[in-house]
Amino acid sequence: MPRKLPKVVPVIIFLIICFVALSSCIYTVDQTEYAVLVTFGAPSTELLSPGLKFKLPYPIQSVKLLSRETFSLTFGYEENQKGVMLHEKDAKMITGDENIILADLEVQWRIIDPIAYLYNTEDPKTILYNATSASLRGVIGSNTVDDALTDGRTKIMNDVRDNLTGLVEEYNIGISIVNINLQDVDLPNEEVSNAFKKVTSAREERITKINQANQYRNEKINTAEGHRQALISKAEAQKVTRIEQAKGDVAKFNAIFSEYQNNKSITRYRLMVEMMEEVLPKAKIYIMEEGSGNSTVKYLPLDAVRGGGGN
Repeated sequence: MPRKLPKVVPVIIFLIICFVALSSCIYTVDQTEYAVLVTFGAPSTELLSPGLKFKLPYPIQSVKLLSRETFSLTFGYEENQKGVMLHEKDAKMITGDENIILADLEVQWRIIDPIAYLYNTEDPKTILYNATSASLRGVIGSNTVDDALTDGRTKIMNDVRDNLTGLVEEYNIGISIVNINLQDVDLPNEEVSNAFKKVTSAREERITKINQANQYRNEKINTAEGHRQALISKAEAQKVTRIEQAKGDVAKFNAIFSEYQNNKSITRYRLMVEMMEEVLPKAKIYIMEEGSGNSTVKYLPLDAVRGGGGN
């Protein structure tokens, strides 16, 4: 006959079961996590707050935890222990002017609606990857290869972010796009790639030359403007001088005219003498008077009277 188990064994087994069930009822929610309580497969509409929590044992209730961190999704390449591996099949795409390029990017995203992330779709990461592919290919397909390889990269990156944001909102997969980083855009042919690099270098040199020309133009304009202002200031000063001189000449003329009205003959002789002094500055001027009955000539040397010594 088989030996009978001691009565204490069933008690021990029962206690172990109770301990396991009780330990599954106690759990902790970290501040860096989302926690969704699921009862008989139906999720609660409210998220659990951080801290120590209690629930009914499985399979009655269970808890699904999701990280609040920002995740990174790479498209067209993969980073592993060996380095960066290019997925050429995914990265190869056609531009709007029917050229083939290789483009890859990084998508930074995070979960904002855990319930939608867990239950609206079966695999939200795959949907995000496919939406990234559709957005990037759509934007590249509407731009030229020149835009993709040179100065149109910023616009392409912004357009991809806008398109991808619209898609994930439409699909309602519970995530949001944080940022888009367009990594490498290149040509599959090395010879053509080098040619485009030369084009890029030439464009940068062109921009540099234009900036230097604008700087030279601004310097010349500033110099000319300063010279113009100097000429204007000099002309204004000459204008004031001429006006004041004209005013003085008018005052002098008015004074002479007043004297002329008082004594016309004296003023006439005075003007004549002043004119002769001005025309003949070195000549000696005498005023003489001859009498009809006297042979003596009376004269008045003006230089001696004035104290001048002409030659």
